[in-house]
Amino acid sequence: MTSQRQGPLTGIRVLEIAGIGPGPFCGMLLADLGADVVVVDRLDRGVEQVDLAQHDIPNRGKRSIAADLKTPEGVQTVLDLVEYSDALIEGMRPGVMERLGLGPDACLQRNPRLVYGRMTGWGQTGPLAHAAGHDLNYIALSGALWYAGQPGETPMTPPSLVGDMGGGALYLAVGLLAGIMHARGTGQGQVVDAAIVDGSAHMMSLLLALHASGQFTTERGQSLLDGPHWYNTYRCADGGMISVGSMEPKFYRLLCEKLGLADDRAYNDAHDRRAWPVLRQRFAELFASRSRDEWCALLEGTDACFAPVLSPEEAATHPHMQARQTYTREGGVLQPNPAPRFSATPAHGPRAIPRRGEHTDTVLKDWAAR
Repeated sequence: MTSQRQGPLTGIRVLEIAGIGPGPFCGMLLADLGADVVVVDRLDRGVEQVDLAQHDIPNRGKRSIAADLKTPEGVQTVLDLVEYSDALIEGMRPGVMERLGLGPDACLQRNPRLVYGRMTGWGQTGPLAHAAGHDLNYIALSGALWYAGQPGETPMTPPSLVGDMGGGALYLAVGLLAGIMHARGTGQGQVVDAAIVDGSAHMMSLLLALHASGQFTTERGQSLLDGPHWYNTYRCADGGMISVGSMEPKFYRLLCEKLGLADDRAYNDAHDRRAWPVLRQRFAELFASRSRDEWCALLEGTDACFAPVLSPEEAATHPHMQARQTYTREGGVLQPNPAPRFSATPAHGPRAIPRRGEHTDTVLKDWAAR
């Protein structure tokens, strides 16, 4: 892994209080793009922390110091680093950082330009603010989980992408960068309250717009993105799976032509909701008649809006993903390369995953010298 720091965020300093889930991922994203991210690890791993060691991809590209935040010395170490930070990331329950003496007031007093990022599921305020929860609970409450299932079934449990990463980490990253821009123009820092319930609800904007226009209903299986035969996934003869998303009429016509259904009148009206269940079943039977590779040979790369459903390992070897170098393998560990991409300030590939406390003796001196 390269140790050289470059990218559009080079020169930005972020202090991250070690945690789990979206906070570390937000720090990784900023580090991927060139920010100098220093994570404050515990002297010993907490019982709730999974020790991923050299496989801890969300910690890549960061530097690590170890401190006991329950001691005056540990708190002072963090405050000393706050003085030189552009932003801070913490993912504790509301009030924990204040009890440690590291809340927003204490940190902003030390550095008025600091952008203090708070990552929680429920938010800093509200009746549930102090309750425990996880990704599934947050997106259930926000409405984002509602459509993740078929009619008559409970929603499936998705991986923690919609909540923790999408509605949480990415919104925190945007909030921190917006806050840094404001601080650089005004000299005034602030607190960013990034709640997964807020972010995942915000991501519902398109669906709510479709609902308001009558194109999306609250009944599962009856809307454009969860019911049609032409926007679904199917199993193939070899057990592999494929996806079709031929939403626009011209793409749907092409799909029907490719499937030999152009003259079948049953497929004429793509938006007849009454026909969707029967046509989904017919599509299922059709796609089950050939292997995934056979369907790829027929449909991939056309405007039929098709893609095979790949595992991460398969995705890494797909010609398109290889051409874009979307994935890489470092030390035997498959991981994604930094995203998005920049023409003038490209980021390097994944950098090293630090050992806990590896940089304790050098970070404070390094930051204070700049």
